[in-house]
Amino acid sequence: MPVGTRGAVKGLSPAQLAQTGTQILLANTYHLMLRPGAATVAALDGLHRFMGWNGALLTDSGGFQVYSLGALRRVDEDGVAFRSHLDGSPVRLTPESAIEIQNQLGADIIMPLDECPPLPAEPAGLEAAVRRTVAWARRSRAAHRRPDQAVYGIVQGGLDLSLRRACLAELVDIGFDGYALGGLSVGEPPEQMQAFVQTFAPELPEERPRYLMGVGTPADLVRAVAAGVDQFDCVLPTRNGRKGYAFTSAGTLRLRNACHARSSEPLDPACDCYTCRTFARAYLRHLILSGEVLGGTLVSLHNIHFYQSLMRQMRTAIAEGTFDTWRRAFESGPAVRQSEEHE
Repeated sequence: MPVGTRGAVKGLSPAQLAQTGTQILLANTYHLMLRPGAATVAALDGLHRFMGWNGALLTDSGGFQVYSLGALRRVDEDGVAFRSHLDGSPVRLTPESAIEIQNQLGADIIMPLDECPPLPAEPAGLEAAVRRTVAWARRSRAAHRRPDQAVYGIVQGGLDLSLRRACLAELVDIGFDGYALGGLSVGEPPEQMQAFVQTFAPELPEERPRYLMGVGTPADLVRAVAAGVDQFDCVLPTRNGRKGYAFTSAGTLRLRNACHARSSEPLDPACDCYTCRTFARAYLRHLILSGEVLGGTLVSLHNIHFYQSLMRQMRTAIAEGTFDTWRRAFESGPAVRQSEEHE
């Protein structure tokens, strides 16, 4: 899922996203609550109409901001008190209000408020976060009012398998439409995250969608799919695109490097996206170095196309029973070097 935090994927229109094969976008409850406000979105026929997006939408709960806005928030048993990053005004999210806001926004999949601690974390802190996450999940489920929206439970517990299993058991008892692995890629080394996903993801209910939140590189996605994960979101395709980093079948390409100054090649000769069909590396490098917005747009467009193509290849290989062979070929190729570009 490309990330459209404030109701827009940076630099790309809904039509461009649809052309990449994107089927679902992610938007953020906390940011949309502040501006323009859930009531405004609801009055304008909901988030799909507001964004001009005809595909599916997932809204996260604001739980990630418990991690990312650590200096601007205070967590208690009832919820989270924030100082708005816009103007410093007090803002409060509770499990009930996060669900109410998402009911108003009208996304197809919504998430309960959870506590996402940074890693590494002290055991007592992880235990407290799991306890709150489970308590808030119960309150969120009870507060949900729209049967046309799926609700996923979020499993927390850091890298502690016993805590994760205890959290998962409680969430399964509550009953959710899907299960998400949260609290990863928040400070732990990438190899620890990958090893943990390989071990724990297969334990998520097989009959429900499995969602790995905030991850990751193309290699991360392939390894997580091998562990049984179905769904992902990540800012890397667009964040790296705006910086002139392109994900390609030959590895990560850095457009700022001087070797591309007169190159007439596309970003990826194996890619059929609009950017690769139309523009040379030299021109894209010129745009990036000149600070032209178009440069970030075109590289981001390619990167999202690359990610969606990768996901399509995996779905096809799974359907044809050839995923293990496909994965071995991928992992022996140059694209795995893209793991080094995790930011």
